[in-house]
Amino acid sequence: MGRITVRRAVEKITVGSDPVRRIDTLAAEEPLEIRVAGVPLAVTMRTPGHDVELAAGFLVSEGVIAAAEEFRSAIHCGGPGTGGEINEYNVLDVALASGVHPPSPEVTRAFYTTSSCGMCGKASIDAVRTVSRFDVREDPVTVAPEQVVALPERLRAEQAVFEKTGGLHAAGLFDGATGELLVLREDVGRHNAVDKVIGWALLQGRLPLRGTVLQVSGRASFELVQKAVMAGIPVLSAVSAPSSLAVELAAEAGLTLLGFVRGDHLNAYTATHRVR
Repeated sequence: MGRITVRRAVEKITVGSDPVRRIDTLAAEEPLEIRVAGVPLAVTMRTPGHDVELAAGFLVSEGVIAAAEEFRSAIHCGGPGTGGEINEYNVLDVALASGVHPPSPEVTRAFYTTSSCGMCGKASIDAVRTVSRFDVREDPVTVAPEQVVALPERLRAEQAVFEKTGGLHAAGLFDGATGELLVLREDVGRHNAVDKVIGWALLQGRLPLRGTVLQVSGRASFELVQKAVMAGIPVLSAVSAPSSLAVELAAEAGLTLLGFVRGDHLNAYTATHRVR
């Protein structure tokens, strides 16, 4: 799987037994610098792969773009001809379509993300409440509880890299009416996995993602709710707990937020009318 995984020696230690040395497969984690027209915008720690989708989804989440025609191209840079000897594919320069305004430099924030918490250092909560071009409140999609509780296992079954490493988050986009899995992405960061899904949708010309359910591994943070709203996703389902701010934003936006989706039960926190 190339740079998606890394092989390292490890000692497996069992109480009462001698250590056993073996080779273990780890999920790769490397920095990606996202630039827009050559200007550095953000650095995120991610699992290499689907980098263009990641950058596209990030720009959707930040309210910079919302349609495929607004994203012109992207190229990895940093190798020969750009001041570097070897292209490590850890710098991605995005070109936006003519007339699309780049991210405003006036927004005060630290453009650094980690694989654990996502974008950090925003100036205030108001700066994070990006206005979406899509309104999820009126989305008529409904989902059956038995359909939703099956999603985490379906997500897990499709996680090819997780099977080898045990160390990746996943985000899967499902059709709310048919239950069809539309796309799944894995990453060391849950926010990156979601951005890759949204970026895939943008590049496929599928935004807004009406009538869909976004299933994520782990918890539901404020940022994941924001990303769903920015992409026009009406239902966000998580295997763990949501944060208080995630519930607050979901309620404001009219997004259906589901948590503790495990076994045969789930908690519906907001817009519960969509759960049949």
